[in-house]
Amino acid sequence: MPNSPEHLEQREHLERPRRPRRVTIDRDGPLLVEGPVEVVGDDGTVSVSSRFTVAICTCRRSRTYPWCDTSHRRRVKQHEDKPVPPETDDQNPEASS
Repeated sequence: MPNSPEHLEQREHLERPRRPRRVTIDRDGPLLVEGPVEVVGDDGTVSVSSRFTVAICTCRRSRTYPWCDTSHRRRVKQHEDKPVPPETDDQNPEASS
């Protein structure tokens, strides 16, 4: 029978990965998860991907959330200082002596 406990155990055995799923964390980017995956959102929405690796958005700016669309690249990073322009000779008179 298709719903018998024996059948479900066989199906679960076939669906189990051979090794644990690898999740790669990038501090300034998405979570990279080896697929296929099912992502359950905080509202209960289920998103499915059968790709070999998926990028899951962590900044919540993606138009294709929960999948990353690289919107995090446009975000201004709060933890970085503003770059200082290089000094030129006319700004530092002692540099020419």
